[in-house]
Amino acid sequence: MKHVEVSLGGGRSYLVHVGENILGTLPDIINTCVPNAKRAAIVTQATLASVLADPVVDTGIEQRTFLIGDGEQYKRVATVESLCQSFSEWGMTRNDVVVAVGGGIVTDVGGFAAACFLRGISVIYVSTTLLGMIDAAVGGKTGVNLETGKNLFGAFWQPSAVLCDVGLLATMPPRELACGLGEMAKYHFLGVRNLDAASMVDRVVSCVAHKAAVVVADEREAGIRATLNYGHTLAHALEIAGEHELRHGEAVAIGLIFAAELARILGRIDDDRVAEHRQVVAAYGLSSDLPPRGNRDELIALMERDKKAVDGLTFVLDGPNGVEVVTGVTPEAINAAFDAMSSLAAAHREVIT
Repeated sequence: MKHVEVSLGGGRSYLVHVGENILGTLPDIINTCVPNAKRAAIVTQATLASVLADPVVDTGIEQRTFLIGDGEQYKRVATVESLCQSFSEWGMTRNDVVVAVGGGIVTDVGGFAAACFLRGISVIYVSTTLLGMIDAAVGGKTGVNLETGKNLFGAFWQPSAVLCDVGLLATMPPRELACGLGEMAKYHFLGVRNLDAASMVDRVVSCVAHKAAVVVADEREAGIRATLNYGHTLAHALEIAGEHELRHGEAVAIGLIFAAELARILGRIDDDRVAEHRQVVAAYGLSSDLPPRGNRDELIALMERDKKAVDGLTFVLDGPNGVEVVTGVTPEAINAAFDAMSSLAAAHREVIT
C-alpha cells in the first residue's frame, strides 16, 4: 500500500491510501483518524451494495448504511437533507464519522452532508471508481447541483482520510472505467509524466500526488487549483445540456479537445499540440466528437455560468506557460473552436465511410 499526504496543516492534513485489496485496513484508519468515533454512517448506492459484500465495508464500530440514488438527478440538496435527517434520527454526534463508499456522486453528496450535519463531522472516503480516486475524493470539494449548473451548492470540507482500493475497479462496468480515463487524460497536460507505462496503483498515486500539491497551494481555488478543471468548462455544459447522457469523464475528454482547439485559435498553442491532445484522448479509447444534443447558444450560456467565470467567459487553456486560467474569451473564438471540432468530426466520418 502506498500513501500520499495532503499536507494542509493546522490538524487538517490527511493521507490518501492507495493499493490493491486494502478494504480491510479501514477499521485501523478510522481508529487512527477518528479515535473517539462510536458510530459510522456508511453512505453508498444500491448498485454498489449489490456488487460488493454486505456490508459494503467493515468499519470496526457500530455502523448503519444509508443509500442514495444512482445518477446526477440525486446529486441535489434534497438528498443531503434526507441524509442529515437520518443521521439525526440515528443519534449521531460530532465524534462520529461518515464513511462515503462509492464514486464522485457519493463522495460529493456524503461529504457535503458531513460538512452540514452538526456544522461538520468527520468524513472518510472509500473511493470505488477511477474518477473518484484521482479526482473527486481528494481535495475537500463537496457539493450538489442546482438547476442552473453543476456543483454550485456546496462547501470545502476536507476528509479525515481517503482509501483507494484499485482492486475494486474490476467490479466496475467498462464505461465507468472509461469515465475515469477521461479524467486521467487531463493529467497528461498538467505535468504528470509516465502515466502510460505505470501500473494502475502508480497511475493513481501520480495523479493524487499532483492534485494534493495543487490543493495544498490553493485549497479554496483562488488561483492555481482552477487548472484541475482543464477540459471541464465545456464538459459541464455538455452534461447539463444532454441531461447527463454523457458521463463526466466522457464529457471531459471532449472538453479537452475543445480547449485545445480554442487555445490554438487564440494563438496559445500550435497544431502539433492540438494533435497531441487528440492522440492522448484516442489512446484511452474515448471519443472527441461533440454529441448531437445541445446547440451552441445553449452551451455558451451554460459556460457563462461556470463557477470559474469571474470576468466574462473563462476557460482553463494550455499555452506557453502551461495550463492556466484565461478570462474574457470572446464568443467569436468559441464559435471558431466549435467550427474546428465540427469540421474534423465531419472529415473523420468521411474517412470511415
